[in-house]
Amino acid sequence: MLGSQTQTPPKEASSSITDKTKIKARYFMIWRWHFYAGLYVIPFILMLSITGLVMLFDDEIEMITYQDELVVMPEAMTLPVSIQLDKVQTMYPHGTVTQFIPSKAIDRANKFDVRLADGRSVLVTINQYTGDILGEIDRSDSWYQLANDIHGTLLLGQWGDYLIEIAASLSILLIGTGLYLWWPRDHASIAGFLKLRFSNTRLFMRDLHANFAALFSIVLLLFLLSGLAWTSVWGGKLVQAWNTFPVYYTWGDKPESHLTHADLNHGSEKELPWNLEQSVLPESNQHIHGAYTSSETDKGYVATQNNINIDSIVKQARGLGFTQYKLFLPQSEKGVYTLAANSMGGDITDPRLDKTTHIDQYTGDVLVDVTWDDYTVLAKLMAAGISLHQGDVSVFNKALNAVFCLVFVLISLSGMLMWWIRRPSGKTRIGIPPHFESEGLWKAGIAGLFVVAVCFPLASVALVLFGLADWLMFKPRR
Repeated sequence: MLGSQTQTPPKEASSSITDKTKIKARYFMIWRWHFYAGLYVIPFILMLSITGLVMLFDDEIEMITYQDELVVMPEAMTLPVSIQLDKVQTMYPHGTVTQFIPSKAIDRANKFDVRLADGRSVLVTINQYTGDILGEIDRSDSWYQLANDIHGTLLLGQWGDYLIEIAASLSILLIGTGLYLWWPRDHASIAGFLKLRFSNTRLFMRDLHANFAALFSIVLLLFLLSGLAWTSVWGGKLVQAWNTFPVYYTWGDKPESHLTHADLNHGSEKELPWNLEQSVLPESNQHIHGAYTSSETDKGYVATQNNINIDSIVKQARGLGFTQYKLFLPQSEKGVYTLAANSMGGDITDPRLDKTTHIDQYTGDVLVDVTWDDYTVLAKLMAAGISLHQGDVSVFNKALNAVFCLVFVLISLSGMLMWWIRRPSGKTRIGIPPHFESEGLWKAGIAGLFVVAVCFPLASVALVLFGLADWLMFKPRR
């Protein structure tokens, strides 16, 4: 009978249903990626934001903590730096002076870094007008160093660096998936687009999280990329190694040391430019320059050839155009004086004025002089990005970065609260977004994983682990 015949839906309607199913499946797959990445990333974003705030106001914190050790009364004349150095060496007979940091203002003390016999590094402050030793700042016990160590390694060394690199890499995935989920596509998503709804707490948290995260996504991405450039795998192996010296620039016939520029850094502080860290240092060659006198005493290495001492180097620095800088002293008979003024180290605020100069300790000859013009394109972007990342460009830059850190905390906390409010009481206890099967969807997942693996290897490891956990632990409970 005609009335009992089963009617099949039109072909167009069937196709429409299939398309809607695929769109829904894709949406929930991306939501699940976003959810899993967020579970891992949120604690790290909170940590990075809070420690970033501490590091941002390092100078202010240091001044409050060590005011007596840093403030001096300006006078008409300053003592020669060599006399200041002698006084520091006399005060620390068993230490090694590794660095001289001239004051940034006439009412601030000069600093000398001294490596003590127990391996600690302290900044000894001295009144450059009177020669009085004012005190010391333990570099390993400062608020900045603690925040920097947590920020970079979680106090876990290399494994902490790996964990943070995974978090930063997954944060980029979080941004991409979050923007997809935020972008209006139906009535539900349009209702909360660029607005806050106060009808209930869950909607308010959703709108707060989604809109703030989307509006500040580019800022967060820039922070993440500039930070990732310091990490061990993505930064050290995939990016930094191909943008360092001597990729297209060599020292020529100058002897090279087995030490790299990174060996000049004190602890986890980044005092040398990013693109020079993996490059080897040049050497002074005493055999070429003839006779010399030196002492290898418990005070450390001291070179006294041809009157090339710290005073002549400081005078030479002015002639070379250095205003604010760090001076690294030679630590062996083949070592060099290194003058470093760069935005990454906080010496200057304009990365275009970056300058690193190595000087032969016996003749005063400039062995290597690296400036902004020698940087690769990516190295220039890194120098500019890190300067902005650290809030060094201006007071406005620092204030903006403080606001950004607070916004990232807000985004993280709102995401946690949104999850807490919407978590179900049954089925999956942690509130994993629903799973919808769709033909070919696993291919898109594999393709996405492949792209992540190529760009961010450690993040792909985390995604595989998330996938295994999802398959083994949660799927049977649906």
